[in-house]
Amino acid sequence: MPRKDVVFLLDGSDGTRKGFPAMLEFVQKVIEKFDIDESRDPRPFLSEHLLNKGGEKRVSFPIGLCTSKSVLDRKKKDSKVDMTLFSLLLSLAPEKVPERDVVFLLDGSDGTRNSFPAMRAFVEKMVERLRVSEGKDRVSVVQFSRDPEAHFYLNTYATKEDVLSTVRSLRHKGGRPLNTGAALQYVRDNVFTDSSGSRRLEGVSQILILLSGGRSFDHVDTPASALKDLGVLTFAIGSRASDSTELQRISYEPNYSPVCQYFCDFCYHSFLFKLCSFSCRVEYDMPRKDVVFLLDGSDDTRKGFPAMLEFVQKVIEKFDIDESRDRVSVVQYSRDPEVHFYLNTFSTKEEVLDSVKGIRHRGGRLLNTGSALQYVRDNVLTASAGGRHQRGVPQVLVLLSGSRSSDNVDAPASALKKSGVLIFGVGTRNSSREVQKIVSNPIFAQSIPELSELASVQQQFFSSLSHLPFEVKPMKPSVIGKRDVVFLLDGSDGTRNSFPAMRAFVEKMVERLRVSEGKDRVSVVQFSRDPEAHFYLNTYATKEDVLSTVRSLRHKGGRPLNTGAALQYVRDNVFTDSSGSRRLEGVSQILILLSGGRSFDHVDTPASALKDLGVLTFAIGSRASDSTELQRISYEPNYAVSVSDFNELPNVQEQILTSVEAISVPISPTSPTTIDNVLTASAGGRHQRGVPQVLVLLSGSRSSDNVDAPASALKKSGVLIFGVGTRNSSREVQKIVSNPIFAQSIPELSELASVQQQFFSSLSHLPFEVTPMKPSVIGKADSHKYFTNAHKIIERRECPFQLDCAHPKVFLIEKKDSKVDMTLFSLLLSLAPEKVPERDVVFLLDGSDGTRNSFPAMRAFVEKMVERLRVSEGKDRVSVVQFSRDPEAHFYLNTYATKEDVLSTVRSLRHKGGRPLNTGAALQYVRDNVFTDSSGSRRLEGVSQILILLSGGRSFDPVDTPASALKDLGVLTFAIGSRASDSTELQRISYEPNYAVSVSDFNELPNVQEQILTSVEAISDVVFLLDGSDGTRKGFPAMLEFVQKVIEKFDIDESRDRVSVVQYSRDPEVHFYLNTFSTKEEVLDSVKGIRHRGGRLLNTGSALQYVRDNVLTASAGGRHQRGVPQVLVLLSGSRSSDNVDAPASALKKSGVLIFGVGTRNSSREVQKIVSNPIFAQSIPELSELASVQQQFFSSLIDMTLFSLLLSLAPEKVPERDVVFLLDGSDGTRNSFPAMRAFVEKMVERLRVSEGKDRVSVVQFSRDPEAHFYLNTYATKEDVLSTVRSLRHKGGRPLNTGAALQYVRDNVFTDSSGSRRLEGVSQILILLSGGRSFDHVDTPASALKDLGVLTFAIGSRASDSTELQRISYEPNYAVSVSDFNELPNVQEQILTSVEAISVPISPTSPTTIVEYDMPRKDVVFLLDGSDDTRKGFPAMLEFVQKVIEKFDIDESRDRVSVVQYSRDPEVHFYLNTFSTKEEVLDSVKGIRHRGGRLLNTGSALQYVRDNVLTASAGGRHQRGVPQVLVLLSGSRSSDNVDAPASALKKSGVLIFGVGTRNSSREVQKIVSNPIFAQSIPELSELASVQQQFFSSLSNLPFEVTPMKPSVIAPEKVPERDVVFLLDGSDGTRNSFPAMRAFVEKMVERLRVSEGKDRVSVVQFSRDPEAHFYLNTYATKEDVLSTVRSLRHKGGRPLNTGAALQYVRDNVFTDSSGSRRLEGVSQILILLSGGRSFDPVDTPASALKDLGVLTFAIGSRASDSTELQRISYEPNYAVSVSDFNELPNVQEQILTSDVVFLLDGSDDTRKGFPAMLEFVQKVIEKFDIDESRDRVSVVQYSRDPEVHFYLNTFSTKEEVLDSVKGIRHRGGRLLNTGSALQYVRDNVLTASAGGRHQRGVPQVLVLLSGSRSSDNVDAPASALKKSGVLIFGVGTRNSSREVQKIVSNPIFAQSIPELSELASVQQQFFSSLSHIPFEVTPMKPSVIGKADSHKYFTNAHKIILEIGQLNVSMLSC
Repeated sequence: MPRKDVVFLLDGSDGTRKGFPAMLEFVQKVIEKFDIDESRDPRPFLSEHLLNKGGEKRVSFPIGLCTSKSVLDRKKKDSKVDMTLFSLLLSLAPEKVPERDVVFLLDGSDGTRNSFPAMRAFVEKMVERLRVSEGKDRVSVVQFSRDPEAHFYLNTYATKEDVLSTVRSLRHKGGRPLNTGAALQYVRDNVFTDSSGSRRLEGVSQILILLSGGRSFDHVDTPASALKDLGVLTFAIGSRASDSTELQRISYEPNYSPVCQYFCDFCYHSFLFKLCSFSCRVEYDMPRKDVVFLLDGSDDTRKGFPAMLEFVQKVIEKFDIDESRDRVSVVQYSRDPEVHFYLNTFSTKEEVLDSVKGIRHRGGRLLNTGSALQYVRDNVLTASAGGRHQRGVPQVLVLLSGSRSSDNVDAPASALKKSGVLIFGVGTRNSSREVQKIVSNPIFAQSIPELSELASVQQQFFSSLSHLPFEVKPMKPSVIGKRDVVFLLDGSDGTRNSFPAMRAFVEKMVERLRVSEGKDRVSVVQFSRDPEAHFYLNTYATKEDVLSTVRSLRHKGGRPLNTGAALQYVRDNVFTDSSGSRRLEGVSQILILLSGGRSFDHVDTPASALKDLGVLTFAIGSRASDSTELQRISYEPNYAVSVSDFNELPNVQEQILTSVEAISVPISPTSPTTIDNVLTASAGGRHQRGVPQVLVLLSGSRSSDNVDAPASALKKSGVLIFGVGTRNSSREVQKIVSNPIFAQSIPELSELASVQQQFFSSLSHLPFEVTPMKPSVIGKADSHKYFTNAHKIIERRECPFQLDCAHPKVFLIEKKDSKVDMTLFSLLLSLAPEKVPERDVVFLLDGSDGTRNSFPAMRAFVEKMVERLRVSEGKDRVSVVQFSRDPEAHFYLNTYATKEDVLSTVRSLRHKGGRPLNTGAALQYVRDNVFTDSSGSRRLEGVSQILILLSGGRSFDPVDTPASALKDLGVLTFAIGSRASDSTELQRISYEPNYAVSVSDFNELPNVQEQILTSVEAISDVVFLLDGSDGTRKGFPAMLEFVQKVIEKFDIDESRDRVSVVQYSRDPEVHFYLNTFSTKEEVLDSVKGIRHRGGRLLNTGSALQYVRDNVLTASAGGRHQRGVPQVLVLLSGSRSSDNVDAPASALKKSGVLIFGVGTRNSSREVQKIVSNPIFAQSIPELSELASVQQQFFSSLIDMTLFSLLLSLAPEKVPERDVVFLLDGSDGTRNSFPAMRAFVEKMVERLRVSEGKDRVSVVQFSRDPEAHFYLNTYATKEDVLSTVRSLRHKGGRPLNTGAALQYVRDNVFTDSSGSRRLEGVSQILILLSGGRSFDHVDTPASALKDLGVLTFAIGSRASDSTELQRISYEPNYAVSVSDFNELPNVQEQILTSVEAISVPISPTSPTTIVEYDMPRKDVVFLLDGSDDTRKGFPAMLEFVQKVIEKFDIDESRDRVSVVQYSRDPEVHFYLNTFSTKEEVLDSVKGIRHRGGRLLNTGSALQYVRDNVLTASAGGRHQRGVPQVLVLLSGSRSSDNVDAPASALKKSGVLIFGVGTRNSSREVQKIVSNPIFAQSIPELSELASVQQQFFSSLSNLPFEVTPMKPSVIAPEKVPERDVVFLLDGSDGTRNSFPAMRAFVEKMVERLRVSEGKDRVSVVQFSRDPEAHFYLNTYATKEDVLSTVRSLRHKGGRPLNTGAALQYVRDNVFTDSSGSRRLEGVSQILILLSGGRSFDPVDTPASALKDLGVLTFAIGSRASDSTELQRISYEPNYAVSVSDFNELPNVQEQILTSDVVFLLDGSDDTRKGFPAMLEFVQKVIEKFDIDESRDRVSVVQYSRDPEVHFYLNTFSTKEEVLDSVKGIRHRGGRLLNTGSALQYVRDNVLTASAGGRHQRGVPQVLVLLSGSRSSDNVDAPASALKKSGVLIFGVGTRNSSREVQKIVSNPIFAQSIPELSELASVQQQFFSSLSHIPFEVTPMKPSVIGKADSHKYFTNAHKIILEIGQLNVSMLSC
């Protein structure tokens, strides 16, 4: 550790006051050991948050930051700009003369031949006015036509004279076409670069002046945008022939593009003035900016506000305010933000200053800085508000804050920074820390004592703001003196004669290099069609060896010349660690390309990839080469050299050599991660320069916030975290540190000195791991070893290398004896005679003292295994490692090359001995030191990595992390153990649990060996996917022949190999599925009969997706779930028209192995699709498929290495994991014998044995202690023996919460024997003798979330409420007066335990349950378009026949029918009819609707959103299967994929029948291809009827287990209502009023069996349930108990705990909640004060549960808190005193109802029926001024109000008025304007509407015709206002009515209005069952009895006429 950056993070809270001096002394002592220096280490940063008693002092200071001006000056002198933010801030002084880099881009095409002299003169005049000299202006000139050509670069000339001389000699280039886009891209990539002299990174203005004489032939937008993104100011000058719009798009701003008649007409002086004036404005790097001032306007800044305004004014005075220059906005905030003016409000400085002077302080107690920051980002710094971020204008936020925020600022501040906003801030002593977190960089934060002192930082602030440049990503400097040089030689046919000259060139170059160990390295690659490496960078270590090989090089030959592929090859295979590249060590990487012709493939992408890698590419070409191509390949254009012939290479040799010798190229480091404020480059951190970063945490207390995410972020960023904690914080510190061994624990901080030496030793000797970049491929040579002490690395953050594809999982089959019965030898022996697979096998042998006698047997086992392996060069390799306390490698994978040598060493192995047994360290050792390239591992070449562990005991150290690391590396680990081993541990170590084998003794290893070495023949499912597009017509016979030849190699059988063939072009077509044929003959016959289908479009992506969803499935014969490998073989001749990435990725994630063969048109795409690039073959034409057949089949067979089967576990008897948690505190000393006896009796009744019940016992007091775990004992006798010997633990206090958390984290785990993930019931029995001293709610809830069934048994001293909260259900809590009475409850508990069969949600797949669909919801979706007119009667007959098979009943089968064409129409919903007769009658009456368009997609979506819902009768939430039957006769006009997928994801089973026109589409829609039937015409539906019904009735449905629920029979709408009453001391006087409120409410409910249920809970400090939802079944019992309620009393008021309590203990199945049956859950909270504990989490939990919470508070309550608790903010009501509750109660029970009647000519006959309908409905209302109000409006062309809501106050008056209404008539019907009229004139306060008082508003529309005007907007406006719209329509208006109503189920349809009476009852039922949602106009704060109050939405819960229907909660 030569140098390091160390940050000390000190706990400065109150809890460390006494220990703080010791902490400082500790830090000092550690720092004394360091070598502090700017260039050395460490850079310590002491971040200490110290609060003195008064809280005045906060210290945060950096030590050793790089802020030296001299250093900066030196760096600038050397032209090496230090890119740290500090250096950038100092780099520009106000007095500095501005500099410019100016590039002239001249149109040299044929069209400007005559104008060119004028253009040249223009450039000359411009240059004469510039200050061209060193350190001032620089100039470059580029001319272009078809291709661009640089005459000179920005750094070519340093004097004005040289520039002018060259400009005067410019000659017109000529050529066509005019490619301006390519030219713009060229100057961006090759001129505005550091190597070409651009000083952009130093903040110098970049200017491009384009002179263009015509319109571009290529696209200019992208390169122009790229230049703008780079900050280049582009001016575009055009002539008459130019496109002015194009010039404007190219220019930085549109007004930067003048146009003149002729170039000679151009006003040079005018343009020069424009340019110079612009440049003068750029004396700093923000020529213009958007600045937002965010001012703290809270109460705390009242005094300082004038100083804030003065500060803002002074800063603004410095700005250049103008629409095109600086823009300013000011926002003031406290609780909410307020914009005084936006960025585009004013355009002059005077206006801005006047507005600022008029700003008044707003005040406010709360300060929400977080929401203000978010507001600024979302509403102020936007384009619409004047923000110019998208135009490249810098955006600045200036925050002036005087207090700490009440909300979180991290996320919004981070979002602003990510958006590129620069945040500055000034804070006071109260807010400075927070401001430091918010600003973009800590140096942008100023701190002052008071805001009145703002003036003191004004100058400093403005200086920072005005000189700020943009932050540039630093690069990593290279290591001087070393080079890796690769020569890439063109060996194609065209260079045969020149090759001797090329070889001589390489030889001469090598002679000049310093080739030796530690200096230069050389590699030579030759290429033509394919590249071939002659030797790699690490092949030779001496110059002589290199020269010898170079001299013997022979010309390769071949065609075509694929330079692109060669460049990619050297990137992926030569410039890699394994091939000797030292790029990651900072060594310069150089590529010298000699190319004799133009490439046949693309070079841009691989060339760019090499540049990204930091490779400096020089390209040398001959006469036949393309000079432009060479420039694009080169690192910089001037690195490209051309010679007429390669014989002239000696002429350029010196030039190239000089360039190479001078190289010191920056290497880009791997993705640097920055920590926010301290470990950053700007704060002195050197992470990007490879310096290790260390954080030392000294903590004395547990954190109040979450540490996991930030600690994880630090570790991911490579920071090593050490920590010292006390007894209060040590656990947390262990979680934070990088590795548990980096954590020290001491009793008190004052004892820090005791760990000082140990700590410093760990810190100083630690080797740090560097994460190298990912090497792409695979080199043959040994890789360079970066770290010699790699075995010391304690923990690896991630695997340093990644394979190109995930290693497929390999499974083993278990036999009945639970031993491994799939052989390991199938991994070790090849099944492919053509190609021998290779394996790297490592044996890891337990050499501890415990295996001394067994070691000979272990050695013999290894010997036998090796004898069966093919150990030799290029085949198998073997290594043996022995371990006890430490591991020792006997030999590595590359030590021996022959089997004889390996066996000789194995036979001589001696037992190592030693203790303890550290298996974890041994596993880590083999990962870090054996499975490595340098030790002979060939993992990166794709060779299988196998580890065989023989272990004779349980490990003393953790094994999980190293075992997981091996799995991540793709190592297949097999673990073999003996009797003394821990079988669970072996399973955790193994790659898969069933790779673990146990023997009673290692002498039995031969028995296992034979078992392992029995070869298993692999089987597979293979799908051939054939390109059947037009492009493969000629090659299709060859494709079929290829398929046949491959199939002939298979063993086709139902239980062996299965094959499917799919052909595709635009759509896929299955020729046969995997289960279609069971013999090879049938398969081959079918293949021979396949015909080419053709098609222009080729959608490979959709074909891949189709194969995944429809072919590789169980129903189509796929056996993935049975562990059979699945293989897809793609034969593709063209590039896909759609995207292939997502479907290919999905297939790979599903474990499908993809092979592919592509042609020259598709080979790249095929490489992306296949599982691994080596699985892709490329051929010129498909007709050449035979040439790769053998190679392909060999690869395919070789993959059987990964093709072992997963066994299906045998059925087991019910099992349980039972944990006893015993209170061992001082209070249970006398009771402990009784507790022990109880456990003993319980265990005797359990079935404890292997595969049945398991038991664990944990005892706790202050801390928990496990006596034994679930996997400690396998027999009942062992368990009982230990239980009988249990001793009382003793201790205080009693921490039940910690004990519950302990059993969750340490006992109910896989490693401790829990079988939760296997679905075994988890049971916890708690015996507690007292109240817990810590919190139990969170750990208890965590256990419930885990599915643990907790029973809690307490004694007299226990808290019964606490026990109920702990228990899984409240009735699982049992109390006894003394534990000696435990035998009395033993039988009760045991019965409960034995009866348990709780569903556990394991990670395993969903359970498939076969049953006969006892009930189901079925929707028929019928195609009603014009194309099905003839077939429609057959469709209806089909539907009727199917329905006749159903058992239609409300509680059995339900049916709905929907017809659709353009739009869907519901004939009836699932809950419309309850008898089969009604359904069949309705179906018979259905008429064909017709329509040209067929939108199947929107119909499917409609069914999902409106028909298969609870409100429409759907019972999905109650576990009833939902089925959709689609009958389709045509192809859809819209997309069906997304809606079909959404239905499937919702669990809907889709069946379908299609015709020849729609069958393919139907196959895509259905859940499974076998659910699709195809018929020629719909008239033939009867032919598939029986088959369809059979499929439907016998279908196994997937059931996703939910929490245990009781499915109740159908009932009328019900409610579960819980009253939660504040019983604290503060409500003593109000309690009678609260009790009376509850009594009145209950009187109005329908409390009885099957209707409403009620519970009452009272709370203060703790909650107490007076009675549960299932305690009483009659209203009388409830009222009796309510009347006897007594005030509880107590403090403090813990509303949060009470809310959590009702969630966990009242709204539960056992307490009578019927939530899982769909019954509405309602909570009414009456609270008289502010809660002392947090309410957000429990309130949110209730909302997640679907509980509608209403909160009623008094004057002392916190209205904001009530709103947060309520289901919606407007469900919160406040009264000045609870004695006013009756006013609220009456308010709750009201509604405003408006009837809107169609009075047009078409309703004349039906109008009397309408009036009768209205009267009948009104008779149900309770009409009164303070109750229900009614209005009636009639309309045709215009609306007419018969009476308003406040016209009448009695029912009699209303009814009399209705009876007198006369039909008005009218031809036009304007329903839209009528709806708008009702909204604007009837449902208003002046007309009696009470919306603002929270009264629900209802509109009932009766319509007989379609409207003449648009109804959408007014209907939408009514809905947004919270009005619930119901409607009844006729056949003419029903569709429109459906659009108008709030929900489709609120619409009724009748043939004629005269039939209104038929829907009256149904309509009224819907109206009365609805919870109403009202959005009040503005929030209401209610204080007086006569105030307008609101209580929205579900306040109808209590309405006598109302029955809450849960299905409407979505409204």
